[in-house]
Amino acid sequence: MQKLERSKLWSLEEYAARREAFRAEVIAHKKPRRVVLNPNATMYFEDFTTLKYQVQEMLRVERIFEAAEIAEEIEAYNPLIPDGSNWKGTFMFEYPDVDERRKALAAMSGIEHKIWMQVDDLKRVYAIANEDLERSTEEKTSAVHFLRFELDDASASAAKAGAAIRMGIDHPALSCDVTLAEDSRKSLMSDLA
Repeated sequence: MQKLERSKLWSLEEYAARREAFRAEVIAHKKPRRVVLNPNATMYFEDFTTLKYQVQEMLRVERIFEAAEIAEEIEAYNPLIPDGSNWKGTFMFEYPDVDERRKALAAMSGIEHKIWMQVDDLKRVYAIANEDLERSTEEKTSAVHFLRFELDDASASAAKAGAAIRMGIDHPALSCDVTLAEDSRKSLMSDLA
């Protein structure tokens, strides 16, 4: 699968010229890669395009143009790009009210290990969460988690053949089960080799 490298990024000047068109392209690209699990829990599936945009924006905002600093950004974001046998993404709790968010996160410690995906009626694949650092304690969970769903051959083959994909959470404080829309299912197929 395609990974970020310096040659695939635009200079600050070139990005300034391309930014508006690229931003519109990325917004359209991200739409089917957003899966709402409940009104406050959303999964944003990442790929080369979403992360190229993120890195380009970081370089722009931070005015980064030194080779070593660009390499650091690439190194930080490349692990979030799918490897051909998995889906990767950013899982977020989004509560508009701060007090409600604090109470909810206190009730959901460990929830990141209870998020799953399932292709057709095959075995559920539970998330491998936060490989960079732990984001939950016994008292609460974080509002943001980085997840990887590692598919076995049967699940990957069934998904590529057009089988339905479901996603859900099995946690006492939050339980849900949704079937991905067809445009989301199709978008995720590009993440598989």
